[in-house]
Amino acid sequence: MKTTMVKKKRDISHQPIGQFEETRFEKIHNVIFSDSNEASIRVAEEIAELIRKKQNQGRTCVLGLATGSSPIRVYSELVRMHKEEGLSFQNVVTFNLDEYLPMEKSNIQSYHYFMYEHLFNHIDIDPENVHIPDGTVAPEDTVAYCLDYERKIKDYGGLDFQLLGIGRTGHIGFNEPGSHYNSGTRVITLDHITRVDAAPAFLGITNVPRKAITMGIATVRKAKRIVLLGWGENKAEIIKKTIEGEISSQVPATYLQNHSNCTFILDAGAASELTKNKTPWLVDACEWTEELKAKAIIWLCEETGKTVLSLTDKDYNDNGMADLLSKEDSYDLNIQIFNKLQHTITGWPGGKPNADDTHRPERAEPAKKRIIIFSPHPDDDVISMGGTFDRLVEQGHEVHVVYQTSGNIAVSDTDARKFAEIAMNLNPSEKVQKIINSINNKQDSQIDSPELRRLKGDIRRSESYAATRYMGLKDSHVHFLDLPFYETGTIKKNNLSEDDIALMVDIIKQIKPHQIYAAGDLADPHGTHKVCLDAVLEALKRLKPEPFIKDCWLWLYRGAWHEWDINEIEMCVPMSPGQVLKKRNAIFCHQSQKDGVMFQGDDSREFWMRAEERNRDTANKYKALGMSSYAAMEAFVRHKF
Repeated sequence: MKTTMVKKKRDISHQPIGQFEETRFEKIHNVIFSDSNEASIRVAEEIAELIRKKQNQGRTCVLGLATGSSPIRVYSELVRMHKEEGLSFQNVVTFNLDEYLPMEKSNIQSYHYFMYEHLFNHIDIDPENVHIPDGTVAPEDTVAYCLDYERKIKDYGGLDFQLLGIGRTGHIGFNEPGSHYNSGTRVITLDHITRVDAAPAFLGITNVPRKAITMGIATVRKAKRIVLLGWGENKAEIIKKTIEGEISSQVPATYLQNHSNCTFILDAGAASELTKNKTPWLVDACEWTEELKAKAIIWLCEETGKTVLSLTDKDYNDNGMADLLSKEDSYDLNIQIFNKLQHTITGWPGGKPNADDTHRPERAEPAKKRIIIFSPHPDDDVISMGGTFDRLVEQGHEVHVVYQTSGNIAVSDTDARKFAEIAMNLNPSEKVQKIINSINNKQDSQIDSPELRRLKGDIRRSESYAATRYMGLKDSHVHFLDLPFYETGTIKKNNLSEDDIALMVDIIKQIKPHQIYAAGDLADPHGTHKVCLDAVLEALKRLKPEPFIKDCWLWLYRGAWHEWDINEIEMCVPMSPGQVLKKRNAIFCHQSQKDGVMFQGDDSREFWMRAEERNRDTANKYKALGMSSYAAMEAFVRHKF
């Protein structure tokens, strides 16, 4: 069965489970969109339709609202509809799911601040109709406060519509694993994983509150309509458990399986682990494209523990792939996939000169290429493709590294103070003393001063020079764009602007590359990689009329957070043990990001450890499929822009 991604407006209203073959695995209705932007617009349209319907009936519309990154685009579309289409919120009453405890309303990390910044400040809702749990309530008053919150919801007749996100623990609201089916609004202790996921916004896990007030499971499931948003590959595993698994208090979102009007709205990444997408041949008859054949046969190798060339007819028949054999012999299929995998492996990422490139990932000509390595942060280049970087320089290509953001937010105040004090000792000045004072007097969640941000950016810049010099690159080939979208001083970034795109266009026009490498790892916990990739793609789109663009290939790397699946890889660059060590040493040049990284995501290890494990795993997977054995491998996918 081929999964079709949505290109036009579609119905997202609830459909009963059980009509289709694929739903024997699924217990919650879900709709998959190609991207979260389109999906968010459709959800906003459903909310707007409900508001207008209630207005026409002269009734109040009671909305349960969520915070976090998932609903931001929904709220921006509702704001647009208010300003451009006259959507009124005069009849709307809202109840938010949760709030950290303790938490001042004015704190930029509070959900109160979030809701006013993204929605309430921009619409005509009556402030008296806005209800957000109070993070300042005294401990002795929390029980009474939570009971009163429940009473207010009941007095309005319950929630007409509840918008949800989902955490990696399966929590909805802050209903963590262990939450009871009949739980009401209450104070809860946050799971460690939830606090890890929140750490980037708080500039470190030590700043994340340990408790929160949350609506309960019973409160949520009484809503007349529930829509849950799921974006990105880092949510794929918990989405699969929730939709296909058994109901369990250890995955609180599974309680939604019993709701009569619940829909999960997912993007392709979040839906990637669902059986109908990951292994569609186990669901129904498939349209066997070349891509799907490769995916299925590599999966079959993993299931059976066999190499590609050792698979038999029985292996295919026993694992739901009998219809594939009706068209091709297993031996021929095995040879096709073996050759496909073999042809992805190259020690010449810039192309091998004077060689037949028919089956090579890269062109032989020109023999010496101009290359841009775009690095979202000032260390992604060596973390994600340090071995390939080394080969490109070693093989004589004109390599340029372009750091898209300053990365200043990832430098701790402790490191910044250390450098400021050294500067003060060398050359005392009022400017440096001002920076030291701003650090000493800084309050929780306070935004860094422009001077402090500049210092932190300079720290990242000097570390980048240390790494690129170690890799043999001239300083003149190292470029720092400091894209404006990043320079907010907080984890929340601005949208891409014309200034951002202009900087990208200018550097590409200046170098006129034959190859571009860019980060395709969209699971980073603060979204910078995606924005930086969007900037690359938009710049290339605008440069399409330029003659040099016809000869420019775009390769996407991963590695810092996730790796490409083997069936996706189009170029795989082997690394020797010596190159693995050289890559590690290049990463070590970024000392401010060592021994206590501020933005680690769901992996507590340092980046060099993660990178080495992923590169080693890729090599081991290739070996398990019957390929040659290497110490490590870096993988790339070509983007046909």
